[in-house]
Amino acid sequence: MTVRALMIVGRVRKAHGIRGELLVEPITDAPDTVFVSGRRLFAGTATGAPSADGQELHITAVRQHMDSVRLTIAEVPDRTAAELWRGRFLLVPQDELPPPDDDEVYIHDLLGMSVVHVDGRALGTVADTYDLPQGLMLDVRPVNGGPTYFIPWREEVLVNVDEAARMITVDPPEGLLPEGLIQAEGHPSDES
Repeated sequence: MTVRALMIVGRVRKAHGIRGELLVEPITDAPDTVFVSGRRLFAGTATGAPSADGQELHITAVRQHMDSVRLTIAEVPDRTAAELWRGRFLLVPQDELPPPDDDEVYIHDLLGMSVVHVDGRALGTVADTYDLPQGLMLDVRPVNGGPTYFIPWREEVLVNVDEAARMITVDPPEGLLPEGLIQAEGHPSDES
């Protein structure tokens, strides 16, 4: 059996109604393509990993609900069953999603990419991403160890994303990088 890469496309917020609908927060730029009647989804855990049993779910009905979607799932017969899904992620095979545009990248593809300063210094590796109210943040693990730190995914910080080389080049404003990282890399802060 071939293992297919699964992508997170939504997170179950809660059960909705007595019939077992799931209120789902879409985590995709294409919710109208992903959340359609007849679509097959895969169950994920609360951490986003695929469930150990590879459980398939089948959407039988979809309704828009403010910034969420209400899904009726064939394998979720009632509210009691729906309550067990709170906080879990829903996934689809990556090859069933539309390819990203030329200037876009899937968030999961950022994980493990090298982060390099525009001056050539290796800053670390993307350990995780967080979609915060301020926008997407890269959680970067420094090359020399130590605690991770955030770099915002913003046009004024990003210089280049080279998917083939698995490298993100950044030009962070002064004060964004941790002081210890700057000194550890041999670039002391500007002290007169």
